[in-house]
Amino acid sequence: MPALHEHIAKDGFRLRGLGMSRIDGFSDVVFGFALTLIVVSLEVPHTYAELHELLLGFVPFLICFVFLVMVWWAHYRYFRRFHLHDPATIVLNSALLFTVLFYVYPLKFLFTIVSKQFTGGTTEGVFTAASQVRELVSVYGIGFTAIYLLFAAMYWNAWRQRDHLRLNALETTLTTNYMWDDFGVACIGVIVCVAAQLFPPEQATKACYFFFLIGVWKTIHGTISGKRARAALARTSAEDCAPLPHQD
Repeated sequence: MPALHEHIAKDGFRLRGLGMSRIDGFSDVVFGFALTLIVVSLEVPHTYAELHELLLGFVPFLICFVFLVMVWWAHYRYFRRFHLHDPATIVLNSALLFTVLFYVYPLKFLFTIVSKQFTGGTTEGVFTAASQVRELVSVYGIGFTAIYLLFAAMYWNAWRQRDHLRLNALETTLTTNYMWDDFGVACIGVIVCVAAQLFPPEQATKACYFFFLIGVWKTIHGTISGKRARAALARTSAEDCAPLPHQD
């Protein structure tokens, strides 16, 4: 008799993937490698000047680390919720991992420059033309957009398989909520890219202020999606909320 998985997520979503899969294992290796690429230094400093440089590198490392952990956490929740291994999921997940790996160095480069500006460090010689500032912001915006568009596509892929996954009314609504949440965040990335092209090249970094719209979007979307989730919960019978057979 298959074991019943009794773990019900706090939002009411029944978790279908409690065991490690080949996709989980491969993905964790990629995330671990990405974290290795942003490590502050692989060598012990031999002088105070080297130690000082190492300490200055802590801030961009921390920011990159937090960002990667956020992406990993979103990835972890998705596969715990759906436990999908279909070709579309594999393709989308592979594209996500590729994007994460490709943007590790641009991400650290960007936040290293920002950190130096706030700590009084010099960025002289980093850019040889004002257009390069615009290009850097655009590259970051494109990568940010791609990551969240891929998450939105993964949730759409799960939604279209809702019958196969036996999603109840609440889970179906939550899936669309998660999809639109990620899609909205991706759209803010697009706004940043467009703004970077509209601002003068030397002021392109001001486009990054539009990332504060993420908080506005999540507040508005959270209010709307919360009402939709509560309405869906009222339509979901106790029988449809029963634990599902555990899937390995």
